[in-house]
Amino acid sequence: MGELYSEHFTKKTSSQRSVKWITHYNSTQRILLVGEGDFSFSACLANAFGSAKNMVATSLDSKATLYWKQWSSEAHLQDLKELRCVILYKIDVKNMHEHKVLKNMKFDRIIFNFPHAGHDPLLKESDKKLIMKHRKLLENFFMSSSKMLSEEGEVHVTHRNDYPYRKWKLEKLAKKAGFVLVEMVEFMKEKYPGYHNKRGGSIKSNKKFPLKECFTFKFSLEKSLEEDDGLIMKMSSLLL
Repeated sequence: MGELYSEHFTKKTSSQRSVKWITHYNSTQRILLVGEGDFSFSACLANAFGSAKNMVATSLDSKATLYWKQWSSEAHLQDLKELRCVILYKIDVKNMHEHKVLKNMKFDRIIFNFPHAGHDPLLKESDKKLIMKHRKLLENFFMSSSKMLSEEGEVHVTHRNDYPYRKWKLEKLAKKAGFVLVEMVEFMKEKYPGYHNKRGGSIKSNKKFPLKECFTFKFSLEKSLEEDDGLIMKMSSLLL
């Protein structure tokens, strides 16, 4: 089953003719979106491209749970289906590279917007116990993503960079999985028409949360950067 999805995905991507862009993403990139809230970000990209043939959008929840927690997702999922997006439920970022559909795929962009390990009514975001849960989530995500990237692929994590969120130590977690920060770009919600950021977990899950000091952190596998540096040095020596 996974091989069929992979083959279909490759064919759809290679058949695209005109390139359409929205911020950092275009219609020829093979894009995986994980931890989607109500799928409004995926729908935004798909509508900008006029197609979702190059996209796989996923949720940790089952379809039934998603409709209960994120009832605004129904319209976005309908848009994605019409635009031929591959939609997967019950995808855990810690082992997504082993999933029967995803294991044979390689992606140019893996996107995780505002990752969150879930709310706890007894804990505040500044509590160390909850911060450690968030760190573990991201550590697992980076490890799994490292096995799913194309040769020049990037992992994009959009995240608040104020207190206490910067205590998650995003760059340090990425480095443990072999990633290096390529670029850090301010995230501006208005550039993504129709996108609505939703809370993680099951507490007020369909509510928005404040967006303060938000950035998209772009990571590449360190090996890829080293190879690029080596190629540049080789070309420079030939020109001398």
